[in-house]
Amino acid sequence: MKPRPEPVDPTRLHEIAHETIRAAKFPMLATIEGGTQPRVRPVSPVQVDGDFTIYIANLASYHKTAEIAANPAVEMAYLAPDHDQVRITGNAEVVNEPEIIAAIWEKNPLLKQYLGSPENPEFILYRIIPDLVRFMREWALDYHEVPRNPA
Repeated sequence: MKPRPEPVDPTRLHEIAHETIRAAKFPMLATIEGGTQPRVRPVSPVQVDGDFTIYIANLASYHKTAEIAANPAVEMAYLAPDHDQVRITGNAEVVNEPEIIAAIWEKNPLLKQYLGSPENPEFILYRIIPDLVRFMREWALDYHEVPRNPA
């Protein structure tokens, strides 16, 4: 017999999507290499805002740096232990605002431990601005578009 997923209350989609993001252990970031080849890797976002804007710390020497510079279109995929998923499609941009960098830096001791200071030339902070946020319940095989702000 085919599994029956728990129904999704559309009025709770924003909340459910954030719960899924919090439960996901290793979200994946997809970029495009060389204009044609998708590349997916686990990342550790340092902040997810209420509107699903995501901040990711990165090193300048990582492959995704050149990939995002060439094509900022990205997608994040979060898979919770119960297999619910959230996919966030958008564009990545380098954060240059000192106040945002300082606020994120202060909340993330691992950044300090590994990079020393936000002035480290290897440190890049990306902001992924969502164009589309989708949620899918395990086995449902259909996505629900999630509002970026709660109703």
